[in-house]
Amino acid sequence: MTEKNLNDNYVISFEMGWLIFMSQINNLLKKNERLDDLSVGDKNYKIIQNPKKFCFGMDSVLLCDFIKIKKNDIAIDLGCGNGAISIILVAKKKFKKIIGIEIQKTCVDLAKRNIILNNLGDKIKIIHGDIKKLSRFKFLKNKFDIVVTNPPYEKYLSEKLSLINKNKEKAIARHEILCNLNDIICNSAHILKSGGKFFMIHKSQRLVDIFCLMREYNLEPKRIKLIHTDINSASQMILIEGVKNAGVMLKIDEPLIIYEKLDFDVKKLKK
Repeated sequence: MTEKNLNDNYVISFEMGWLIFMSQINNLLKKNERLDDLSVGDKNYKIIQNPKKFCFGMDSVLLCDFIKIKKNDIAIDLGCGNGAISIILVAKKKFKKIIGIEIQKTCVDLAKRNIILNNLGDKIKIIHGDIKKLSRFKFLKNKFDIVVTNPPYEKYLSEKLSLINKNKEKAIARHEILCNLNDIICNSAHILKSGGKFFMIHKSQRLVDIFCLMREYNLEPKRIKLIHTDINSASQMILIEGVKNAGVMLKIDEPLIIYEKLDFDVKKLKK
């Protein structure tokens, strides 16, 4: 076979592979959805998102960067949405398996398609379920090494219904409509092993509530990291690590400044 024939065969194989890949993507995409890059390190993953619903943001990326995980750990992502945190964790960390729990059926469907798209079915499993009900199941008690969650930040106040986003999916993702802070921490304590770790990102202004609930359910706060928009701004967000049944000692990490002199701090996000 000549060199020209080899090159021609390579081009044909590449074109066929690309056509098959695009056909698979088209089969996975639904109305109003788009395909975004989710490149982390040397992993070139993709993620399907619907901009009319809820897309993952910088807070998910920062949470994944904050998490410490061991090779054989089994993790659970509470309120996994479209699966972004689970996929980023696969790219950044080594662990045995991660389970994603999500109550919204549309998000569960989207997360499952994202797992298929990136061929991560051996690492990630998505389950349609209610976080509030996890503590009812004895077989889940002391089951997980790691709990990860990026929960709704805003309290649900019935007198402020008119201020809540009219988009149902966005409203549930942002407001404590279907689960609140107590639900998250109580059920995390139930499913974590003794010594297991709890990782969460939340609003800094709710830190007192968070610490009180963590202590109530024996999730000792062990490490926090304040997030600031710029060097002159107050902290709006906070990263928290707790350990089940641990002793008292809190480490405060160096704060994360997102913008420094109006320049985007890419270096810290890409670590």
